[in-house]
Amino acid sequence: MNTTEADRLVRTALHEVAPEADLSRLRPDADLRDTLALDSLDFLNLVELLSSRSGKRIDEEDYPRLGTLADIVAYLG
Repeated sequence: MNTTEADRLVRTALHEVAPEADLSRLRPDADLRDTLALDSLDFLNLVELLSSRSGKRIDEEDYPRLGTLADIVAYLG
């Protein structure tokens, strides 16, 4: 998966988890939990969507590496 595909995948999943969020204003380095007001269940839903759609297993120990849009795109890409 290239970075463009990963970015599209993450934005689609974020829209499903936080449909009211304005993703067009989301900075790549902004903390997702703070910026989008994601609680722990939202974050877990995001991780599950990303894992199932990318085919990449995301272990709990990797969660700290998934704090920003840029972090997740790099992780998946």
